[in-house]
Amino acid sequence: MTRKTDRQLGMFKPITRRDFVQGAAVIAGATLHPNALGDPRAIGNAGQPDIGSRSHYPPTKTGMRGSHPGAYEAAHALGRHGAAFPEPADTGEHYDLVVVGAGISGLAAAHFYREKMGPDARILLLENHDDFGGHAKRNEFHQSGKMVLSLGGTHNLEWWKFSDTVNAVLKDHGVNPQTMLDEMTFEYGRDAPHSPATWFDKEHYGENRLLTNFSLRSRLTAEQISRIPISDAGRASLTSFYASGPTHADQSEDETERLLGNISYPAFLRQYGGLTEDAVQLFDKEQHGSWGLEMRALSAAEAIEEGYPGAHLFGHNWEQEDFEYPVAMWPDGNASLARLMVARLIPEVAPGVTAGSVATAQFDYTVLDQDSAAVRLRLNATVVGAENTDSGVVVNYFSGGQVQQVSARHAVLACYHSMIPSICPSMTDTQKAALKYQVKMPLILTNVLIRNREALDRLGVDAISCPGRLHARLFLFQGIHSGGYEGPEDSSDAVSLVFWGSISPPQEAIDIHSQLRGSRQKLLDLTLDDFEREVRTVLDGLLGPEGFDVAEDILAITVNRWPHGYAYEYMQLWDPDWAPGQAPHEIARKRFGSIAIANADAGASAYTHVAIDQAQRAVDELPETS
Repeated sequence: MTRKTDRQLGMFKPITRRDFVQGAAVIAGATLHPNALGDPRAIGNAGQPDIGSRSHYPPTKTGMRGSHPGAYEAAHALGRHGAAFPEPADTGEHYDLVVVGAGISGLAAAHFYREKMGPDARILLLENHDDFGGHAKRNEFHQSGKMVLSLGGTHNLEWWKFSDTVNAVLKDHGVNPQTMLDEMTFEYGRDAPHSPATWFDKEHYGENRLLTNFSLRSRLTAEQISRIPISDAGRASLTSFYASGPTHADQSEDETERLLGNISYPAFLRQYGGLTEDAVQLFDKEQHGSWGLEMRALSAAEAIEEGYPGAHLFGHNWEQEDFEYPVAMWPDGNASLARLMVARLIPEVAPGVTAGSVATAQFDYTVLDQDSAAVRLRLNATVVGAENTDSGVVVNYFSGGQVQQVSARHAVLACYHSMIPSICPSMTDTQKAALKYQVKMPLILTNVLIRNREALDRLGVDAISCPGRLHARLFLFQGIHSGGYEGPEDSSDAVSLVFWGSISPPQEAIDIHSQLRGSRQKLLDLTLDDFEREVRTVLDGLLGPEGFDVAEDILAITVNRWPHGYAYEYMQLWDPDWAPGQAPHEIARKRFGSIAIANADAGASAYTHVAIDQAQRAVDELPETS
């Protein structure tokens, strides 16, 4: 096959260099990597941007975002290489509470602490990224003449699952999920006339072929299967599998449950579905976005519960039900919730902002860390140590090439669990092992601002699966009008196209933790150029025949890279049924002196409401006196 050159793909258009770093807190990798230092226990100096400048507005940055350059190098030096940091300089700052991490859980912890201790409680939030919100990342595009918002991480509010605690938090912030639901028509790309669709690319399947009204979860017909560009034997195996009757209906319900819960879905497709390898491969990346996992990490039972075929072999119905997922969403995902929480904690950041205006409100980052404020939020500050003292806690953080120290009565660690053993080395080995068990699932959301959606409209699709490509799925992000935002609706408007997925782990990675760590490293090894080349190649092959010019019609690219993405959720194939109180997340989250632990990891569930509930628990556990 003849590939287009980078220049033909538009790789050297100005957008590829614009905003690659854009003032992010860049710490040169060579100064952090122990092998580059000579002394493996030393740490180098680096600079940071002027947070006091009004030009510092992270949501508008494009290029590599999510875990961006400068956000993770110090943590990797500590956690991966055991690097020693210089003695901290005491800032003289003392707080009632220091919160490590300004994501949803950290912000909720600050909220609950103020409720518990009163509005005069002094709180410092330390955040390693150059923006608050954690995975609730706001992406703004301004390259089309008006602001276009898009998803950078955490998507939605699954409001029907909320506890009384979470409902109270939403009420305190003026959020009504039903109102938000009424203000959206977005359905993850399921409302175009020929969606869902699957695109088979030439590099992996020998030709570019788009199959519309096509989903592996639907009962595919022989005619649909005949158009899949795999081997004749592969198509024949799929035809037989989808048309099969109940070949194992004589098994009891318990026998079926044990069988499906103890075999991976790909192994099930081979052994019980009779699929060839090229047919099985079609399913491999189907859950890269929703679970952040390769399908071989899921049991057959877990995959079938997600709507994939197989239950029909046991006499059960597996037809996918109509799409009913009544999530409430803002046009920047849950970044708007983070913004509301920050504005409540630090009113000067956006005076007068409400849930009805938050998506379009102007936020002033210069007031996040004011000396006189009761609540302060310090960006580009990576915590590298937290220890109990006779009077409370001391917390060390790395920022601007220096290690600083603050003290507090209490601390809440709202960072991910696997980092905490390095931050708190005096914890027990039992708690450290439990914390390290929870390896997060990598996630990618690459937003591409395109000039218009006309090529997709001509195809009649707004969501496409790409089984052979880096990103397993892409969809148009439009139809959300909450928070005062009126997004693109006309076919000629610029719109965000979201590429969503994870990274396939190395084949040699067998157990779930090896798969996740392998995927993470592959993700970190990819450059911005790799991502840009990928999306341009896909859009050229997919939309080029419909008149889309990748050299002219791509206006901006933002890569939200989350090597530590979804919180670890226990899996049938890999995790035992622990006794009550003995699951790793329950041991991991135990209070450590005056230090409590929050975040979605502490609930072993990757949802915003879990992060909020765990923040409440953490604050409740803090001792009244230190």
